[in-house]
This record gives sequence, structure tokens and C-alpha cells, in this order.
Amino acid sequence: MNPSTPSFSTASLYVGDLHPDVTEAMLYEKFSSAGPILSIRVCRDAISSRSLGYGYVNFHRPADAGHALNTMNFDVINGKPVRIMWSQRDPSLRKSGVGNIFINHLDKSIDNKALYDMFSAFGNILSCKVACDENGSKGHGFVHFETREAAERAIENVNGMLVNDRKLFVGQFKPPNQREEERKARIKEFTNVYVKNFGEGMNDECLLDLFGKFGPISSVKVMTDESGKSRGFGFVRFECHADAQKAVDEMDGKELDGKKIYVSRAQKKKERETELQHKLQEIKESRVAKYQGVNLYVKNLADGIDDERLRKEFSPFGTITSAKVMMEGTRKKGFGFVCFSSPEEASKAVAEMNGRILATKPLYVSFAQYKQERQVHLTTHYKQKTETPTAVPDPVTTPCQPAPPDYLMVAKPPTQDYAAYSPPSQVAQPTPSSCCIDESAIPHPFQKMPSAVDPATPTTMKPASSQLPQPISTQPQCVANTSTPTVSPHPAAAATPAVRTILQYKYNEGVCNPQQLNAQPRATVKQPAVRVQGGKSLIASRLASASPEEQKKMLGEWLFPLIQAIQPTLASKITGMLLEMDNSELLLMLESPESLCSKVDEAVEVLQACLPQQPEKKPLTVPPGFHL
Repeated sequence: MNPSTPSFSTASLYVGDLHPDVTEAMLYEKFSSAGPILSIRVCRDAISSRSLGYGYVNFHRPADAGHALNTMNFDVINGKPVRIMWSQRDPSLRKSGVGNIFINHLDKSIDNKALYDMFSAFGNILSCKVACDENGSKGHGFVHFETREAAERAIENVNGMLVNDRKLFVGQFKPPNQREEERKARIKEFTNVYVKNFGEGMNDECLLDLFGKFGPISSVKVMTDESGKSRGFGFVRFECHADAQKAVDEMDGKELDGKKIYVSRAQKKKERETELQHKLQEIKESRVAKYQGVNLYVKNLADGIDDERLRKEFSPFGTITSAKVMMEGTRKKGFGFVCFSSPEEASKAVAEMNGRILATKPLYVSFAQYKQERQVHLTTHYKQKTETPTAVPDPVTTPCQPAPPDYLMVAKPPTQDYAAYSPPSQVAQPTPSSCCIDESAIPHPFQKMPSAVDPATPTTMKPASSQLPQPISTQPQCVANTSTPTVSPHPAAAATPAVRTILQYKYNEGVCNPQQLNAQPRATVKQPAVRVQGGKSLIASRLASASPEEQKKMLGEWLFPLIQAIQPTLASKITGMLLEMDNSELLLMLESPESLCSKVDEAVEVLQACLPQQPEKKPLTVPPGFHL
């Protein structure tokens, strides 16, 4: 029987190790020379449509598939050698591991083809692969034979053979769980002992005398540098596990020449790193479980608040195990942590202390979270917002329905709000509808607009420096057009139905006012950026007299220009994200540029993780006839 012909009847080939750019057309061009092809498929990701690196080629005749496997295996397609095998719809043979062997100590020059040629004489090979990483071969590989007998012949003949001056190890493949069980069994029966932290005067003879009293020793070695001096560690291999265990128990921590030596079971570097990672993870999980629900994060602390003052302020709510104000050198960082003895006490402290004024500053108090947890929470929250956006009425198609300002939304901003955040040079034109749109219906993040504005009445805007910004009016008005259509003396024009006159508007920087083109100019005043420093008492009084919804609108009006100066293109979305936070923390950001920059950077990270998954926004097109 031909080694490349399987005992089962099939005409399908599996083609693996494909370059990401390989397509069905390229595979057809390659394999069509072997015989008539029934179908070709490159497997791709269901969401991104990227190639998964493998595919299938189905021939009409099994003989043609066998010819392609014999002549084209490991040929280069698009700069990368492909791996071809018979396709098996039943995975039981592959999962059982029967006929699968493991080869170790391979030379770096041995690739998939060389390994296939080395073992093809022992039987039909279903799969053959050399494990590789970014640096090339990892020195081991796998060969899966169709039968157990072929695998046993390969192990008997190749195990211990010298290939490129390297002695190969060939054995039965073992799944990871079985290898882990054997590793744990070997640990319990270790004979090699690792010794460190002894002086430069230690040599092999001294180490042998030191550990020889515990039992027969097969080898001993003190590691030295290029000059022959001891590097402070070495190995002792006993003949019996009991002697090695006794040496570890009695010698670990014993003082030698004024130093405490360390004695333990010898480990490979990879095993030691894995064990250390597991220990660190266990410590982290235990710490999280210990402080879950009892550790509080306190922010917006005044400079005069220290550990004792922090403990004193929170002590009425329960027993405090620790209270710490974080420092950077001698400078306080403005936040700290308070840990209670029970979750009930911590919950009570959050409810009572969050927003309370302490030394003229409102506190922000919440349960402490790791940075990774907070990032995951923000990402998940934002994805939920973007996946289920709130339906917003279009003020162009449905002008009589209210539309909230764009900066209060997390979802993709509607097209009609684009003008509110565009440079002054851009002009938008309302779409003709059953009634004309008043300019005041278009929301603006800086200026409170009147509920209704008569386009024929000039309006003078007061300077924003004289008062704080007012909450945005989100109730667009439907203004009936009273203009009379001009009657044309031409018969054709007379037969044409009357069309309502559409007013053309122009947007000025800083304000949003209606202005007919070619009409009398109106008095407009450029509105400066909002400044909240120095007006803390006025801000607090304005917020206290407003409803929760109006408070969010007012805070959004004050935050938006500050955020726009940092992130002009993402200001709307970042403002909407930050408005989800507590009002006391928003006030802190208005007072502290460092806090605002930190939150903006954090929001940008979340947006960068989520926005690539959103569909691209269509560019705004300006209808002909408008002046930019």
C-alpha cells in the first residue's frame, strides 16, 4: 500500500499553515493540475472574515487527491510552505491519540518536510508537524500515524538515533493532563537538590562533605564563573529520594559562614516561573477576597487631610482596620483608602460620606477596584450603550419632537447634530419638510436658547461672561411658515404645486442664532469659553436649586469646552461618558485639570477599544448652493 493512501476512501485534503492572504482562487490554481476539483474552501472567522490558516480541497477522485498529497505537500504558496493531509470528518482517531508519537531534541534545521521524509517509511502518516515560534523550530515535533503498529515501529527504530549530531527522543504522545500527573509524581520522588547562598570559598569537595552525611550522592556541582569563583549556588543529586528529602528538611535555613543557606528541590527555570506565577495569582486572589466589599476609595481630599483625620471622619460608621492617604514623596495625591471590618459598615460609609463636604471639598467615596477591573467595567458598560443605542427623533424629518443634545448621548451622534460641533466655516441646510425648523430647535452645548424665536425679530445674545451657562433647552419648536408663494404668470409655473419657502441659516462661532441669508445683519456676541474657577459658591448654589436632570445638563455645558480643548474630535462622546459619573466627581474635574486629564485619558482608552467595532460614519455632504 502506498504510504500516502489511507485505508479509508476519501477525496478530500486538509491544507494547513496557509498564509493569511491565500484565497480559494490561489488554491484552485495550485491544485487543479492534479485533477478535477469538486470544491475548495478557505475557513474564515465568522465576524472578521479573516483566514484561519487552513482550508479544504475536495477532488472528484481519491487518486487525484493522493497524487496532490504526494507531489505538493510542503510546497510554498505565497511565501509559506503548506501542510497537506487527508481530511477526516470523524475526529475520534485524532482525539484518541492512537498512533501519535512525540519527537524531541530535533535540530533547528529540521522542518515539516524533513520530519515527514524521516518517518514516512514506517507507515501512512496522517499528520506531521514541527512546533515553531517566532524564532523558528522549538526543537520538538509530532507525527501521527494511521495505526498503532506504525507508531511502535517508528519508536523502536528512531529512538536514540543520532540526527545532525543530536540524539533524538521518540516516544508515545501523552496529553497535557497525563504529563502533568507524571510531573507531579516525579516531584514527589525527586533526588536532585538545589543549594544557594553560600560563599565564594565553596567548592565541590566542601559541598560533598556538607551533604554526604544524609546518604549516597551520585553527583555534586558548584556553579562557577569564568574566573573559577563560586557563583553562590550548586546542585547535589542523591541516589535515594528519602535522603534528598531529609537533606532539604534539615539544611534549609541553616547558617553557614554567617549566611543562611537555601535548600530545596531542583526545578527547571520554566517550572519555577510557572510556580511563582501561580503563587502570585493566589496571593492576589486571596487579597481581593479579603478586602472585597470592605475597602473604600476616597477621592478629592483636601491637602490638610492626613491619615488620622481620614480615620476620624469615617470612624462613626464602624471599626476601621486601616486608613491611608496616598503620598508621592512629600506631596499628597488627593485620594486614599479606608478599610472597614465588615461590608455593612463600608456600605453605610459610602451612602453617608459620598458627596459630603470635607474641608471645603466634596468627597467622592466608592468601593475600591483594581485598575483592570475598572477598565473592564467601563468597557462593558460602554459596549452595552453602543450596542443598544437610544432611538433619537430626527429634528429634520420629525421637527416637532424633542431631541437631546449630542453630548449627553453615548451612541453615535445623529447627522443633524453635526453642525453643533463643526467649525464655524461649515454650513448646514435643513431638509424640506412639512414645516420650517426654527434655529433654536438645534441643541448647542454652550448656550441656552429661547423656547421659540421669531425669524423676523432680531435677537441680541448677552455675553456669557456675565453669567454661568444655562441648561440647554431640548424642546424644539415647530414654526409654521407664513410666507406666501409667488404666483408665476407662466402657465407651466401656475400648474406647479405651491412649495413652502425654506429659510437658509448660518452658524456663528460660539452661538447658535437664526439668520436669513441676504437679510439684515443681527447683533451677535462671541461667547468665550466657560470658566468655573473662582465661582465655586455660585456653581454650588446653581446646582443645589436645579433638578437632577438639569444638574447633568449644566455640568455637561461646563465640561464640554474643557474636554474639547484636550480631545477635539472625541469631546462629545467623552462628555457623555463622564456624565455617567457622580456629580461630586464631576465637580472635582472642573476644579482639578489633572483629574480631568486622567479621566479623559481613561475614556479615550475605552473608546479606542470599542470604536473600531462600530461602523464607519458617513461623511457629511454639503448640498450645492451653500456657502462655506
